[in-house]
Amino acid sequence: MNRIYFDNAATTALDKDVLDAMMPYMTTQFGNPSSIYSYGRETKLAIEKARKSVAALLHAHPSEIFFTSGGTESNNTAILSAIRDLGCKHIISSPIEHHAVLHTVEHYTHAGLVTSSTVKLKADGHVDLEDLEQQLANAKERCLVSLMHANNEIGNLLPIKAVGELCEKYHAIFHSDCVQTVGHYPIDLSRLHVHFISGAGHKFHGPKGVGILYINQDVKIKPFIFGGGQERNMRAGTENLYGIVGFAKALENAMANYDTDSVGILSVKKYMIEQLRQHVPDVAFNGDQEGSCLYTVLNVSFPKTEMSEMLLFNLDMNGICVSGGSACSSGANQGSHVIQALNNDPDRVAVRFSFCKHNTKEEVDAVIAKVKELV
Repeated sequence: MNRIYFDNAATTALDKDVLDAMMPYMTTQFGNPSSIYSYGRETKLAIEKARKSVAALLHAHPSEIFFTSGGTESNNTAILSAIRDLGCKHIISSPIEHHAVLHTVEHYTHAGLVTSSTVKLKADGHVDLEDLEQQLANAKERCLVSLMHANNEIGNLLPIKAVGELCEKYHAIFHSDCVQTVGHYPIDLSRLHVHFISGAGHKFHGPKGVGILYINQDVKIKPFIFGGGQERNMRAGTENLYGIVGFAKALENAMANYDTDSVGILSVKKYMIEQLRQHVPDVAFNGDQEGSCLYTVLNVSFPKTEMSEMLLFNLDMNGICVSGGSACSSGANQGSHVIQALNNDPDRVAVRFSFCKHNTKEEVDAVIAKVKELV
């Protein structure tokens, strides 16, 4: 069976040249970067070269880039640091954040360390900036604003520059989960008022288990993980050497090919929208799919029937990989918290299709044919 993979927002295939860049550090150049002899110095140099590359691509200073195990650790570090080290007593987030943010905020709220609130959403799922400003203006203590740059389920893009300007106006700390946008969009951190952003390598054809946390150089925080002096005393533990090298190579590839790849991926997404409208009765879309939205994500709303409720299972049986909202909780019985926050319509079924540079319109045709049969 030929498999069609339309779940790239969950993870992407590792590029061959990324693996090639990693291989020497998985085999012959295996030294501990903390060692003083040549093996260690070689691998330490590889990490710093990767850091400089990532920083240059994000328009940051190398001292602002810290390598982590991925987006979840980066989000946790940023939120705890804002509370513990930067004096934030209230957190403003949204009901459609990734659970790596939502559950962290809930934890510290229930522990009594902060209070928290959520910003209102518009009908299309975008953050209501007027409500955000009102909450910031009325806050009696310093706030942390934690809002994701792009939603992983519906794809809506946050006006990150505008949010940063509001945070600057009201002296708030701003953290943005950029896991779905680092590697998919050119990001110029020198032009954004943001204190922390998170990224993950496996979202743009890099390796799993490695990510970044950008910490603005004006922010001084303590470590989240204690131990040795790795990552300039900020993140203890022997570095994920080959993961770091792979992250930098994957980001370099992504930005070098952005113009071509983004146009190609968007054309596949638009083609699927057209075909769904043409062939599937009463189809609808969650989020601002044809406005300010990720070119990689399409969240489709089908009328609820006995067949559509089993759509994910039946597509999987036919070699088609898609997700019912977020893949991070796809094994759970409960529905998507994002879709519930948007409309919570019990008569609709949401399916997320997400695309990459390897997907084709021929694959879309095959998926549409199967969806027509099942829905």
